[in-house]
Amino acid sequence: MYLTALDWSIIGTFFVTVIIIGIWQSRQAGKSSADFFLGGRGMPWWLLGISMVACTFAADTPNLVCGLVREGGVAKNWYWWAFLITGMITVFVYAKLWRRSGVMTDLEFYELRYGGRPAAVLRGFRAVYLGMFFNVLIMAAVTLAIIKYGQLLFGFSKLQCVVFGSVGVVIYATLGGIKGCIWADFFQYSIAMFGAVWAAIASVKDAGAVVAGSAGASAAQFGLSDLLSHPNVAGKLRIFPDLHDPNMWVPMLLMPLAVQWWAAWYPGAEPGGGGYIAQRMLSAKDEKNAIGATLFFNFAHYALRPWPWIIVALASLVVYPEVADIQNTFPHIDPSIVGDDIAYPAMISRLSPGFLGLVIASIIAAYMSTIGTHLNWGSSYAVNDFYKRFVKKDATEKEMVRMGRTCTVVLMVFAGGLSMLLTDATQAFNLLLLSGAGSGAIYLLRWFWWRINAWSEISAMIFTTLVAAVLTFGFNGDREALLDLQVTDTFTLSGSSVKFLIAVLGTTIAWIAGTLLTRPESEKTLRSFYRKCQPGGPGWKKLIDKAVSEGDMIDGEEHGKSWEVPLEILCVFIGCVFVYSALFCIGSLVYANVLQATVLGTVSAASGIFIFVVWKKLHVHAQRMRVEGDS
Repeated sequence: MYLTALDWSIIGTFFVTVIIIGIWQSRQAGKSSADFFLGGRGMPWWLLGISMVACTFAADTPNLVCGLVREGGVAKNWYWWAFLITGMITVFVYAKLWRRSGVMTDLEFYELRYGGRPAAVLRGFRAVYLGMFFNVLIMAAVTLAIIKYGQLLFGFSKLQCVVFGSVGVVIYATLGGIKGCIWADFFQYSIAMFGAVWAAIASVKDAGAVVAGSAGASAAQFGLSDLLSHPNVAGKLRIFPDLHDPNMWVPMLLMPLAVQWWAAWYPGAEPGGGGYIAQRMLSAKDEKNAIGATLFFNFAHYALRPWPWIIVALASLVVYPEVADIQNTFPHIDPSIVGDDIAYPAMISRLSPGFLGLVIASIIAAYMSTIGTHLNWGSSYAVNDFYKRFVKKDATEKEMVRMGRTCTVVLMVFAGGLSMLLTDATQAFNLLLLSGAGSGAIYLLRWFWWRINAWSEISAMIFTTLVAAVLTFGFNGDREALLDLQVTDTFTLSGSSVKFLIAVLGTTIAWIAGTLLTRPESEKTLRSFYRKCQPGGPGWKKLIDKAVSEGDMIDGEEHGKSWEVPLEILCVFIGCVFVYSALFCIGSLVYANVLQATVLGTVSAASGIFIFVVWKKLHVHAQRMRVEGDS
């Protein structure tokens, strides 16, 4: 692919800017581990919200969405749209609890909520498991997207793609810490969104050129309505799967909405919040800013971003109807990485000079914002939850920052190596989903049920890891069909769905058994946790009643008064209506259904107003509780 001097200058300017941001924040980041990993706990909601959405705006996400649309139509996006429920629960129930905990990482939470050696072992193992294995797998999947872009657009080898793609992000993530990543995210998100929108506009024109070329018509007369009525596209437009066909709606809609959102631990959509989302909430100035950041993130993530990617995917069905068409057009690409998801970079390659450089910069921006966050998040686990906790307990702040920077480089090396072994974005998505299946319920309940202990999580972690390994490697490829379940004469549950349900059911049984067959945490540990986080609710009633009867009053506890969570659950429901209505409103505009868009836009606006009114009341109540608790 030939890039003009203008394209290269745009890409070069982008790289220089993000590196300058890293240098700018390097002095502040080097002061302490809290500055390097949490930005001094003083970040505003709008900046954190943009950072969250920029992080999930990964280079592989457009590829994933493009692959889903080409494989199963727009409706197949419910595989990830369903995670909005998780996100809204984090906004209204868990964000304030995370901020109250005061921990540096979500793994430090383990020794706040649990006690003794099991809690320490759990924290140490999760630091390695999540910070290294899981985190490296996520970064490898994102880097795979850069390999596909690099091979298709520039003809680079896999190694060249990894090296060229990682140098810039390693520099600013190593120097600037979390603040460097967050400010770089702010800059990069603006570029990434503009690039996505322009790619969608240009893709419609490209589809028109192909149609005009085959029909001898004028490409200038081809518009979005013509794209949507094209025979290759018309069958892919359903927002909801065909409800008359259980083979479609059960795996695409029922399982994600009924099981997946609460049962699966998935990066950026962890039940109860966790990972880099928790890191951002812990970086907030206060509870109000933590809630505001997560609410903005969920709106932007689910409502604003998907449609430009979907339009590109639909246009690609006209330009490259089959995967073989992409391989024939770009014969230099390694056949092992050619799939439906590579249609997105194939469409990008058709852009005109200048705009090609801008959109490539936007893809690099999406890649760097995600990798930068994961590098800082993973190194925070390695340093705070493993090195400081188990290797060198008396490590100074300077030593921790230096170790954090070293881990940043090491993580990128491992991720780059693994990325060259992966082949498909959907493959990585399914592996990540299966690896966390069944453990999500623990992360929701551990705040509100005193009986859950460290062994609950250890049992779930061991079981889900073993089951995921057996199901992934023992039933891959053609052998997955062995798990197909014939439910009725017309409905067969696919092997991939059966895998997920097996993992969820088995892991749930394992962690419940692990909980009930082991001793509960000590009352000292539980009371200490309750004083600090004040979760409230009937799941703590037995413990609190005993504490009150013994004269051990729990600070800030309004014993016997109303619990906030029922109202917060109402906010979760209205919040989902708010975001889904906005998502489908934009979709209706794309489909030129103005009346439907108007109705959905009105519903979204009304839901948004309700949320902000109730949120304000909840915040005032929470502030009053904190003041009374402090007094």
